[in-house]
Amino acid sequence: MGPLLWPRLLLSLGGFALLLPPPGAAEFIPSLDSDFTFTLPAGRKECFYQPMRKDASLELEYQVLDGAGLDVDFHLLSPKGETLVFDERKSDGVHTVETEDGDYMFCFDNTFSTISEKVIFFELILDNMGEDGQEQEDWKKYVTGTDLLDMKLEDILESINSVKARLSKSVQIQTLLRAFEARDRNIQESNFDRVNFWSMVNLGVMVVVSAVQVYMLKSLFEDKRKSRT
Repeated sequence: MGPLLWPRLLLSLGGFALLLPPPGAAEFIPSLDSDFTFTLPAGRKECFYQPMRKDASLELEYQVLDGAGLDVDFHLLSPKGETLVFDERKSDGVHTVETEDGDYMFCFDNTFSTISEKVIFFELILDNMGEDGQEQEDWKKYVTGTDLLDMKLEDILESINSVKARLSKSVQIQTLLRAFEARDRNIQESNFDRVNFWSMVNLGVMVVVSAVQVYMLKSLFEDKRKSRT
Protein backbone atom coordinates (compact mmCIF):
# COMPACT_ATOMS: atom_id res chain seq x y z
CA MET A 1 0.00 0.00 0.00
CA GLY A 2 1.36 3.39 -0.95
CA PRO A 3 1.32 6.59 1.09
CA LEU A 4 -1.96 7.76 2.55
CA LEU A 5 -4.02 10.06 0.33
CA TRP A 6 -6.00 12.99 1.70
CA PRO A 7 -9.15 13.97 -0.25
CA ARG A 8 -9.95 17.63 -0.20
CA LEU A 9 -13.27 18.62 1.31
CA LEU A 10 -16.18 18.93 -1.10
CA LEU A 11 -18.59 21.59 0.14
CA SER A 12 -21.91 22.14 -1.64
CA LEU A 13 -22.96 25.76 -1.87
CA GLY A 14 -26.28 25.94 -3.70
CA GLY A 15 -25.61 24.45 -7.11
CA PHE A 16 -21.83 24.92 -6.89
CA ALA A 17 -19.06 22.73 -5.50
CA LEU A 18 -16.12 24.25 -3.65
CA LEU A 19 -12.93 22.22 -3.18
CA LEU A 20 -10.95 23.18 -0.09
CA PRO A 21 -8.01 21.45 1.65
CA PRO A 22 -8.69 20.32 5.23
CA PRO A 23 -6.55 22.04 7.88
CA GLY A 24 -3.14 20.36 8.22
CA ALA A 25 -3.85 17.91 5.39
CA ALA A 26 -0.93 16.50 3.46
CA GLU A 27 -0.94 15.83 -0.25
CA PHE A 28 0.66 12.94 -2.09
CA ILE A 29 4.30 12.43 -1.23
CA PRO A 30 6.13 12.64 -4.58
CA SER A 31 7.13 9.06 -5.27
CA LEU A 32 7.45 6.82 -8.26
CA ASP A 33 4.59 4.52 -7.34
CA SER A 34 1.66 4.76 -4.93
CA ASP A 35 -1.67 2.97 -4.71
CA PHE A 36 -4.79 3.38 -2.62
CA THR A 37 -8.14 1.66 -2.05
CA PHE A 38 -11.13 3.52 -0.64
CA THR A 39 -14.92 3.31 -0.35
CA LEU A 40 -16.97 5.89 -2.25
CA PRO A 41 -20.47 6.25 -0.74
CA ALA A 42 -23.58 6.51 -2.89
CA GLY A 43 -24.27 10.00 -4.17
CA ARG A 44 -20.77 11.23 -3.32
CA LYS A 45 -17.74 12.56 -5.20
CA GLU A 46 -14.14 12.36 -3.98
CA CYS A 47 -11.24 14.36 -5.43
CA PHE A 48 -7.48 14.01 -4.95
CA TYR A 49 -4.52 16.20 -5.85
CA GLN A 50 -1.07 15.20 -7.13
CA PRO A 51 1.72 17.83 -7.45
CA MET A 52 3.77 17.34 -10.63
CA ARG A 53 6.81 18.85 -12.30
CA LYS A 54 7.28 20.07 -15.83
CA ASP A 55 8.20 17.45 -18.46
CA ALA A 56 7.27 14.62 -16.08
CA SER A 57 4.78 11.82 -16.71
CA LEU A 58 1.70 10.88 -14.70
CA GLU A 59 0.12 7.46 -15.25
CA LEU A 60 -3.09 6.64 -13.39
CA GLU A 61 -4.81 3.27 -13.34
CA TYR A 62 -8.11 2.64 -11.54
CA GLN A 63 -10.57 -0.20 -11.02
CA VAL A 64 -13.96 -0.51 -9.37
CA LEU A 65 -13.63 -3.56 -7.11
CA ASP A 66 -17.11 -3.78 -5.63
CA GLY A 67 -20.53 -2.18 -5.90
CA ALA A 68 -23.61 -2.47 -8.09
CA GLY A 69 -22.73 -2.09 -11.75
CA LEU A 70 -18.99 -1.87 -11.03
CA ASP A 71 -18.91 1.60 -12.62
CA VAL A 72 -17.89 5.14 -11.70
CA ASP A 73 -17.32 8.51 -13.41
CA PHE A 74 -13.68 9.62 -13.59
CA HIS A 75 -12.28 13.12 -14.20
CA LEU A 76 -8.67 14.26 -14.60
CA LEU A 77 -8.01 18.00 -14.64
CA SER A 78 -4.84 19.98 -15.35
CA PRO A 79 -3.50 22.70 -12.99
CA LYS A 80 -5.30 25.22 -15.22
CA GLY A 81 -8.63 23.47 -14.66
CA GLU A 82 -8.79 21.94 -18.13
CA THR A 83 -10.42 18.51 -18.43
CA LEU A 84 -7.80 16.08 -19.71
CA VAL A 85 -9.73 12.83 -19.24
CA PHE A 86 -13.40 12.05 -18.65
CA ASP A 87 -14.64 8.47 -18.29
CA GLU A 88 -18.37 8.04 -17.89
CA ARG A 89 -19.53 5.01 -15.86
CA LYS A 90 -16.44 2.88 -16.50
CA SER A 91 -15.27 -0.09 -14.41
CA ASP A 92 -11.55 0.53 -15.05
CA GLY A 93 -9.18 2.76 -16.96
CA VAL A 94 -5.53 3.55 -17.66
CA HIS A 95 -4.43 7.09 -18.55
CA THR A 96 -1.00 8.69 -19.08
CA VAL A 97 -0.37 12.43 -19.45
CA GLU A 98 2.72 14.59 -19.88
CA THR A 99 2.67 17.13 -17.07
CA GLU A 100 3.61 20.70 -16.27
CA ASP A 101 4.28 22.39 -12.95
CA GLY A 102 1.24 22.40 -10.70
CA ASP A 103 -1.37 20.27 -8.95
CA TYR A 104 -3.32 17.76 -11.04
CA MET A 105 -6.78 16.90 -9.75
CA PHE A 106 -8.56 13.60 -10.36
CA CYS A 107 -12.04 12.80 -9.11
CA PHE A 108 -14.20 9.71 -8.75
CA ASP A 109 -17.91 10.52 -9.06
CA ASN A 110 -20.66 8.23 -7.75
CA THR A 111 -23.43 10.82 -7.63
CA PHE A 112 -25.45 8.94 -10.26
CA SER A 113 -25.94 6.06 -7.77
CA THR A 114 -28.46 6.64 -5.00
CA ILE A 115 -28.09 3.29 -3.21
CA SER A 116 -24.85 1.45 -3.94
CA GLU A 117 -21.44 2.47 -2.62
CA LYS A 118 -18.31 1.60 -4.63
CA VAL A 119 -14.93 0.22 -3.57
CA ILE A 120 -12.28 1.81 -5.81
CA PHE A 121 -8.61 0.98 -6.26
CA PHE A 122 -6.21 3.29 -8.06
CA GLU A 123 -2.46 3.47 -8.62
CA LEU A 124 -0.25 6.42 -9.53
CA ILE A 125 3.00 5.93 -11.45
CA LEU A 126 5.24 9.00 -11.68
CA ASP A 127 8.16 9.27 -14.11
CA ASN A 128 10.91 11.87 -14.60
CA MET A 129 10.30 13.49 -11.23
CA GLY A 130 13.99 14.41 -10.90
CA GLU A 131 14.98 11.96 -8.15
CA ASP A 132 16.69 9.45 -10.46
CA GLY A 133 18.73 12.20 -12.06
CA GLN A 134 19.97 13.30 -8.67
CA GLU A 135 20.93 9.72 -7.81
CA GLN A 136 22.92 9.46 -11.02
CA GLU A 137 24.76 12.70 -10.24
CA ASP A 138 25.66 11.27 -6.82
CA TRP A 139 27.04 8.14 -8.49
CA LYS A 140 29.14 10.19 -10.92
CA LYS A 141 31.03 11.72 -8.00
CA TYR A 142 32.70 8.36 -7.47
CA VAL A 143 33.64 7.78 -11.10
CA THR A 144 36.69 10.03 -10.85
CA GLY A 145 39.80 8.12 -9.87
CA THR A 146 38.52 4.67 -10.84
CA ASP A 147 40.59 4.22 -14.00
CA LEU A 148 42.40 1.31 -12.38
CA LEU A 149 39.16 -0.66 -12.19
CA ASP A 150 38.25 -2.93 -15.07
CA MET A 151 34.55 -2.18 -14.66
CA LYS A 152 32.92 1.15 -15.20
CA LEU A 153 30.65 2.43 -12.50
CA GLU A 154 28.39 3.95 -15.12
CA ASP A 155 27.79 0.50 -16.61
CA ILE A 156 27.03 -0.84 -13.14
CA LEU A 157 24.64 2.03 -12.55
CA GLU A 158 22.89 1.36 -15.85
CA SER A 159 22.46 -2.30 -14.96
CA ILE A 160 21.14 -1.42 -11.50
CA ASN A 161 18.65 1.04 -12.97
CA SER A 162 17.50 -1.58 -15.46
CA VAL A 163 16.92 -4.13 -12.68
CA LYS A 164 15.20 -1.48 -10.58
CA ALA A 165 12.83 -0.58 -13.42
CA ARG A 166 11.95 -4.22 -14.04
CA LEU A 167 11.33 -4.88 -10.35
CA SER A 168 9.15 -1.78 -10.14
CA LYS A 169 7.14 -2.95 -13.16
CA SER A 170 6.74 -6.39 -11.59
CA VAL A 171 5.39 -4.82 -8.40
CA GLN A 172 2.92 -2.75 -10.42
CA ILE A 173 1.69 -5.81 -12.32
CA GLN A 174 1.30 -7.79 -9.09
CA THR A 175 -0.66 -4.93 -7.54
CA LEU A 176 -3.01 -4.84 -10.55
CA LEU A 177 -3.43 -8.62 -10.43
CA ARG A 178 -4.39 -8.39 -6.76
CA ALA A 179 -6.97 -5.74 -7.64
CA PHE A 180 -8.40 -7.92 -10.43
CA GLU A 181 -8.51 -10.89 -8.04
CA ALA A 182 -10.36 -8.82 -5.41
CA ARG A 183 -12.93 -7.66 -7.97
CA ASP A 184 -13.47 -11.19 -9.33
CA ARG A 185 -13.87 -12.54 -5.79
CA ASN A 186 -16.51 -9.91 -5.00
CA ILE A 187 -18.39 -10.80 -8.19
CA GLN A 188 -18.27 -14.52 -7.37
CA GLU A 189 -19.50 -13.96 -3.82
CA SER A 190 -22.36 -11.83 -5.12
CA ASN A 191 -23.31 -14.51 -7.67
CA PHE A 192 -23.10 -17.18 -4.96
CA ASP A 193 -25.56 -15.26 -2.76
CA ARG A 194 -27.94 -14.79 -5.70
CA VAL A 195 -27.82 -18.49 -6.62
CA ASN A 196 -28.57 -19.49 -3.02
CA PHE A 197 -31.46 -17.03 -2.76
CA TRP A 198 -33.17 -18.12 -5.98
CA SER A 199 -32.53 -21.78 -5.16
CA MET A 200 -34.44 -21.34 -1.92
CA VAL A 201 -37.23 -19.54 -3.78
CA ASN A 202 -37.48 -22.37 -6.34
CA LEU A 203 -37.48 -24.95 -3.55
CA GLY A 204 -40.32 -23.15 -1.79
CA VAL A 205 -42.32 -22.98 -5.02
CA MET A 206 -41.78 -26.70 -5.64
CA VAL A 207 -42.99 -27.58 -2.12
CA VAL A 208 -46.12 -25.45 -2.53
CA VAL A 209 -46.88 -26.92 -5.97
CA SER A 210 -46.38 -30.47 -4.65
CA ALA A 211 -48.75 -29.83 -1.73
CA VAL A 212 -51.40 -28.41 -4.06
CA GLN A 213 -51.10 -31.40 -6.42
CA VAL A 214 -51.45 -33.89 -3.57
CA TYR A 215 -54.53 -32.06 -2.30
CA MET A 216 -56.12 -32.00 -5.76
CA LEU A 217 -55.47 -35.72 -6.31
CA LYS A 218 -56.96 -36.62 -2.93
CA SER A 219 -60.06 -34.55 -3.71
CA LEU A 220 -60.58 -36.46 -6.97
CA PHE A 221 -60.71 -39.83 -5.21
CA GLU A 222 -62.91 -38.85 -2.28
CA ASP A 223 -66.18 -40.79 -1.90
CA LYS A 224 -68.79 -38.13 -2.64
CA ARG A 225 -71.70 -40.47 -1.84
CA LYS A 226 -71.08 -40.18 1.87
CA SER A 227 -71.44 -36.48 1.72
CA ARG A 228 -74.83 -36.80 -0.05
CA THR A 229 -76.32 -39.10 2.65
